[in-house]
Amino acid sequence: MDAQPLYTPSDEEIRRTRLFAFLERMRERHDAEIDGYDALHRFSVSQPELFWREVWDEAEIHASTSPSATLEGESMEDRRFFPGARLNYAEHMLRRRGEQTALVAVDEGGRRVQVSRDELRQTVARLQTYLADLGVVEGDRVAGFLPNREEAVIAMLATTALGAIWSSSSPDFGEKGVMDRFGQIAPKVLFACDGYVYGGKRFSTLQRVRDVAKRIPSLERVVVVSILGEDIGSIPGAVPFAAALEGDAEEPHFAQVDFDHPLYIMYSSGTTGVPKCIVHGHGGTLIQHAKEHLLHGDLREGDALFYFTTCGWMMWNWLVSGLYAGARLVLFDGSPAQPDLGVLFRLAEREGVTHFGTSPKFLSSVQKAGLQPKRDFDLSPLRVMLSTGAPLSAALFRWVYSDVKERLLLASISGGTDIVSCFMLGSPISPVYAGEIQKRGLGMAVEAWNDAGEPVVGEKGELVCVKSFPSQPVSFWNDAEGRRYHAAYFADFPGVWRHGDYIEVTERGGVVVYGRSDATLNPGGVRIGTAEIDRIVEAMDGVLECVVVGQEWRDDVRVVLFVQLAEGATLDAERVKALKSAIRQGATPRHVPAKILTCPGVPRTLSGKKVEIAVTRLIHGRSIQNRDALANPESLDYFTSEVVTEALREE
Repeated sequence: MDAQPLYTPSDEEIRRTRLFAFLERMRERHDAEIDGYDALHRFSVSQPELFWREVWDEAEIHASTSPSATLEGESMEDRRFFPGARLNYAEHMLRRRGEQTALVAVDEGGRRVQVSRDELRQTVARLQTYLADLGVVEGDRVAGFLPNREEAVIAMLATTALGAIWSSSSPDFGEKGVMDRFGQIAPKVLFACDGYVYGGKRFSTLQRVRDVAKRIPSLERVVVVSILGEDIGSIPGAVPFAAALEGDAEEPHFAQVDFDHPLYIMYSSGTTGVPKCIVHGHGGTLIQHAKEHLLHGDLREGDALFYFTTCGWMMWNWLVSGLYAGARLVLFDGSPAQPDLGVLFRLAEREGVTHFGTSPKFLSSVQKAGLQPKRDFDLSPLRVMLSTGAPLSAALFRWVYSDVKERLLLASISGGTDIVSCFMLGSPISPVYAGEIQKRGLGMAVEAWNDAGEPVVGEKGELVCVKSFPSQPVSFWNDAEGRRYHAAYFADFPGVWRHGDYIEVTERGGVVVYGRSDATLNPGGVRIGTAEIDRIVEAMDGVLECVVVGQEWRDDVRVVLFVQLAEGATLDAERVKALKSAIRQGATPRHVPAKILTCPGVPRTLSGKKVEIAVTRLIHGRSIQNRDALANPESLDYFTSEVVTEALREE
């Protein structure tokens, strides 16, 4: 690991942050020894009642009924935050009024819609009235099959203002993927689009919407957002989105619900079975996102927050919560490479983006295309770049500082749908080191545990969280006794959350993520994180992407590497030698693959995450239950082809 940071905030930059002011107040009120981030983190996990009450006050969370306590309950599974509090998530998102811009929605074709804070409140009020007239009440489910546009934000806020539960997916889901999700939760209303545009191509969704509407008996109305201008007459119970806004309501009203009242139903990837329906609550989502945006992200009123996401990924929910900080949201619908890989940086330049959210895959594509954003675009307002979806390599950290912007907080973040937030993320008062997430989140008692269940520093281990946090799932849907919830997180270490990632907590308090622990390789009994190999291989010329898996072989496991090569590149003996040499030097001899094969594409979930487990199953002759959970299901076929089967039979 690099001894020198790539970026260190100046004293002036540190003093301007909200986190610094919060730290100073905490020191004055509680402990003179809170002299930096690490000390604040220790306080936050050793004194959770004091810490989360301070966050409540810092974020100015309003409850119509005050909580009776900050925490109650004995075990991590049954502990409750702020019992007795009654509030509403949507009320907090819409707390600001005026003509300032609340959100800007842009698509790849150039459409741009700007919505002010007052316009957003009024539109939410009208749609809320429409839903109430349909009989939508607290606890009902409303589903969204929508692209990342203003209608999705409006529909979510109108739903949750009523105390109903929002659940969404993106329109690139197939019918089975939609049914696997919405079919479990019995929504009363479905918001859907007639199609979408991606990569310059038009994709109709009418057939899928029509079939889904017929197959979900609980549906009473389908509200359709017109994107392609298609005839919706064949969809039972369908009305145009515009017709649902024809009322004259001016102000929304906000149902006051319990802190843990369901806000969202979200879904696991579903690549190995029917997705888990994960329920998140109003208060837990609100306070966790407020902490992350205000303190970790230094998001301020008037900032512009962009994240490249779809409505089927938790980062969309995280993005929308930026409204609470007074930021304007920048929504983008379309391909990040249409017409070229500069499109998102042009968007950032035009909209004055201060917080730019993306993925390692996108950054790697931009780097390999030879773009130099700091030369080609005016990114002067940009203060924070966020990256998630996979570990960010040290090479990409260095590239961002050399070719995007030198004075910038590059915050690699990691968490997931399970917690609708982050376990590890940025700190605007701390240095940035290549290949390392800056810090564990405040209030998040994250540790790396070895095989003996002991916390270790400077070693790889299982990511666990040993104390409760507000954004734990309220429950799983249709899991009244909590058996599936327990099995998902608490079965391995009783009373301790096991997340399923393989990490190292460094001596300086950062975190290195090595990939999913259930995808970890184990040749000769030595545990290897797949991300360790990915980082090295994907930094090499001629390689677009890779996926690395373990093949059961002669009572052991051997490492198999599949590489997707750039156009014109070939996997000749020289390249194989170079790959093995780079892996040996950059990792260890144990990491060097026994087999290296090409592949036409790397399978990914709809949120962009590699699915090593699916590839592992296929090369061992096992089936994949849910291909619709993938963005590119056709890529799976290669791994069952005769070419691969024959190659993996060889020594």
